[in-house]
Amino acid sequence: MAPNASSKQPLVVPIIPQTTGAVLLPGVIQRIPVSPNRADIPSLLATVYTRAAAQKSPSGIENIPVACVPLTNDAFGQKSIDDDDYDISQTDRTDIGEYGVRAKITGVDGNGRTGEFALLVRGVSRVKIEKMTQERPFFEAKVEEYTDDVSTNDVALQKMFAQLKLISKELVAVLRISSMIPRPNGALVLSPLIARRLEFFISQRELKDAGYLADFMANLIEASYAEKLQVLAAWDVKDRISKVVKLLERQVGSMKNSVQITTITTTPADAVNPLDELNKLFQRSKVKRPPMLPMPPGMKAPSNLYSDPRNPYLQRPGTPGGEDQELSEMDELEQKLEAAKLPAEAKRVAERELKRLRQMNPQMAEYQTQKTYIETLAEIPWSVVTDDRLGPETLKRARTQLDDDHYGLEKAKKRLLEYLAVLRLKQSVNDEVDGQVKIVEEELESLETREDGTAKEELRPEEKKQKQDCLAKVDVLKKKKMVDKSPILLLVGPPGVGKTSLARSVASALGRKFHRISLGGIRDEAEIRGHRRTYVASLPGLIVQGLKKVGVANPVFLLDEIDKAGSAGHYGDPSAALLEVLDPEQNHSFHDHYISVPIDLSRVLFIATANDMNTIPAPLLDRMEMIYVPGYTTLEKRHIAMRHLIPKQIRVNGMSSDKVAFNMDVVSKIIESYTRESGVRSLEREIGSVCRAKAVEFAEAKDDGQLERYRAQLNVEDIERILGIEKFEEEIAEKTSRPGIVTGLVAYSSGGNGSILFIEVASMPGNGTVQLTGKLGDVLKESVEVALSWVKAHAFALGLTANPGDNVMKERSIHVHCPSGSIPKDGPSSGMAQAVALISLFSDKAVPPTMAMTGEISLRGRITAVGGIKEKLIGALRAGVKTVLLPAQNKKDVKDLPVEVKEGLEIIHVGHVWEAISHIWPDHIFPGMEQDVAGFESRL
Repeated sequence: MAPNASSKQPLVVPIIPQTTGAVLLPGVIQRIPVSPNRADIPSLLATVYTRAAAQKSPSGIENIPVACVPLTNDAFGQKSIDDDDYDISQTDRTDIGEYGVRAKITGVDGNGRTGEFALLVRGVSRVKIEKMTQERPFFEAKVEEYTDDVSTNDVALQKMFAQLKLISKELVAVLRISSMIPRPNGALVLSPLIARRLEFFISQRELKDAGYLADFMANLIEASYAEKLQVLAAWDVKDRISKVVKLLERQVGSMKNSVQITTITTTPADAVNPLDELNKLFQRSKVKRPPMLPMPPGMKAPSNLYSDPRNPYLQRPGTPGGEDQELSEMDELEQKLEAAKLPAEAKRVAERELKRLRQMNPQMAEYQTQKTYIETLAEIPWSVVTDDRLGPETLKRARTQLDDDHYGLEKAKKRLLEYLAVLRLKQSVNDEVDGQVKIVEEELESLETREDGTAKEELRPEEKKQKQDCLAKVDVLKKKKMVDKSPILLLVGPPGVGKTSLARSVASALGRKFHRISLGGIRDEAEIRGHRRTYVASLPGLIVQGLKKVGVANPVFLLDEIDKAGSAGHYGDPSAALLEVLDPEQNHSFHDHYISVPIDLSRVLFIATANDMNTIPAPLLDRMEMIYVPGYTTLEKRHIAMRHLIPKQIRVNGMSSDKVAFNMDVVSKIIESYTRESGVRSLEREIGSVCRAKAVEFAEAKDDGQLERYRAQLNVEDIERILGIEKFEEEIAEKTSRPGIVTGLVAYSSGGNGSILFIEVASMPGNGTVQLTGKLGDVLKESVEVALSWVKAHAFALGLTANPGDNVMKERSIHVHCPSGSIPKDGPSSGMAQAVALISLFSDKAVPPTMAMTGEISLRGRITAVGGIKEKLIGALRAGVKTVLLPAQNKKDVKDLPVEVKEGLEIIHVGHVWEAISHIWPDHIFPGMEQDVAGFESRL
């Protein structure tokens, strides 16, 4: 063994025979062309990938060693064999040289259109073949690895290394001078910037890098195949430097005499997938490719500094180079990563990936992918946050802003103000803790310094104890700091009620940045979690992209239409991917497949919106705090129109408040006769139509010079003339009453607008059948059956039959109908009205026309609670109803009613049908009422 080399444990590695006189040296990246005759390469690649998968190596195939070994001179005969002519099947172990280089496969380079294919390898250390263990399908051998063992005290080596650096710099100087000489059009020369970087690279080498510098320079200069083999076989560093210095002196002398410039060319290639395209490439045409310029790992050569499109290391004379761009892409990436203040794990990954990028050739297919990944890491706001506007006026300002932006929505506003209040209190606690920590740290500093400000060399025992107590106190205080975990809010409600704008108002009130993510129609899990970097054109998910866009770690994210996200399918389940995002206990370490580094989402305020909870998976729904945003009532729509919609449409259509004026009657007419919706979008469109019509009238009057004839004030007749005939008609309470007719209540008859519903029952001779019409649903039909059963069971007590055993339906049939037969009707809220209608019909007693009722009935006659009380009572007031019967269990819902409704309606709560009857016909005493009333209070 050479005196300046040390061996390692022998290992068995796949062998890649090298042709065309190519010799790979340690520290050099080289491209090995592959022809269809090289059947050993596909098998070798498959084995390497299999071993990498078995080891689960994060670096892939780079951790699987191979050896690049040149063929012996006898194998070539008197001439060098071309890559395309070389047939591996004609090679045996005697043709393989004794010396080679342990290498890493850094990539597969190729072009599917041209049929080109090559391996990219990087030399690591010299090896000597001890024993060939396999010849087919590829060569494999037991090798002994040698590394340079340089002594820094070797004076002779120091002199030889200085001579090597001197002659290397001389070669670079000759190259720089030669590049200034005019060349024929199209000739390629070495870029001056690369020449400067070569000189810098040589100057930075130390004595321990002597062998590496010798190998690098030997690969740059013109030398015969035999001479390069001699350099490869030179285990001793001194011997190697001696051989390389002679070659350099010959090269420099030749260039000085003939003024010739060494040119190195390469041709870029499009990247292909090595496993998918391997067999296809062997069937296509072959195109020769010369070897590429090896770049040392320590050099930083930005690809944007060269003008020639065929080679990033070369440029044409006379074209603009990179003189003014001294800062390389690598330096910029380093600065970006430092400025990003990455957490420890992300920083470790970024440094590793940046190191890999430095070792890549810019023409490799993976280069741009790797660079994009590092840039993405640097652009994520790991620690940048916006300061919340939390001060003494926070709640007051936020409440004012929410009220100005939205009318109603009291529950949603209340929850958002609660969140702001909690943030404010947490900040106060943290400020107090920070103040206490500062006092303790000042006390600690006073212990460690003298009065003159110099540090104490050693503390006394009592001072050491005080220091330990101070440090422990600081730890305890820091644990008292409160961490904000933003809630996950879900706003559920019909379209157009202001869910999205409410989220914007929250961001504005907090002073945070706002970002909207539309989840409607997403079918791919990777849209949320990102694509793995192994895929072509992979990208991070929508969450990470949103963080990059806003540039802060605590924005307000609106997850719009979460109920319309796709379910499980071929591309995964987006709803399941959202589980980690929307779980406060997990999202502090969200894992994006593209980033592969945990990202803290706990500071993000997520607000999701949905129209229908039924389509949201139960586990996802469980992670969110639901706030129901109901449809606007007519009263709320009037306020919204007068405060927001009308001023906006007047401004949008080029008018002013003195040119067009709306009043409450006009707005009510538009709401009740021309819109049917929960929100206010259609209402805004109709108001816009009215404003445009008035704009036409004003423009015509102005053009004719008759402005005095223009009337700015609108009336109901103008609305009918502009918008046409009424699209909808509201139900109005009857003026007179007759037996068998009762006024019921519905909550969503017209998209969020409550209204009344007439229940009509008619009796006719028959055999006890019941006919139901009006497009009634199954639940409504069952309510009729329950009501009829209760009336038949209590017919004698109600005075409808002469004997307890008589059937009130004997020789009689009834017909139950609800008008507006084309509109489907269903819901468990009409049982009481059905029972009262039957009693009214059979007893021939009319129900007061201004009385309405809602509530379900049980077979025992109990009146149970129903929903939509707010909408129902507002609709009743609008229809002219004066008295409303409600279930006793709905007393709590009356508290949320607008003041206008409470003052305009007489609300009576009942718990049993008998109690309802006593309020409907207070002057009539039914025969069995006192007996039955005694038991209806029981709930057993």
